[in-house]
Amino acid sequence: MRLEFHPEAELELIEAAVYYEARVPGLGERFEAELRRAIDLLLDHPEIGSPANPDLRMFVLNRFPFTLYYSATPDVLRIEAVAHQRRRPGYWQSRMNR
Repeated sequence: MRLEFHPEAELELIEAAVYYEARVPGLGERFEAELRRAIDLLLDHPEIGSPANPDLRMFVLNRFPFTLYYSATPDVLRIEAVAHQRRRPGYWQSRMNR
């Protein structure tokens, strides 16, 4: 299975890692490691996330307040949003129509 990121989701990942790293050295790296762990799990078991709507599933990170919203086909796992759980709920939904 191939991994893809919506361009805005990739930017969200980078911004969160930079934010955490600026606060505490090494925390941005730990965020990225947690994200990689989650993505590896999703690549192996894409059905593990909870349904978010008919087209998307969601997976909550364990150590950081972020949720991955993703779609999966037999060939591609596409991360649509790396969404902070307490900031602007649902903001990412508008990108689904683009």
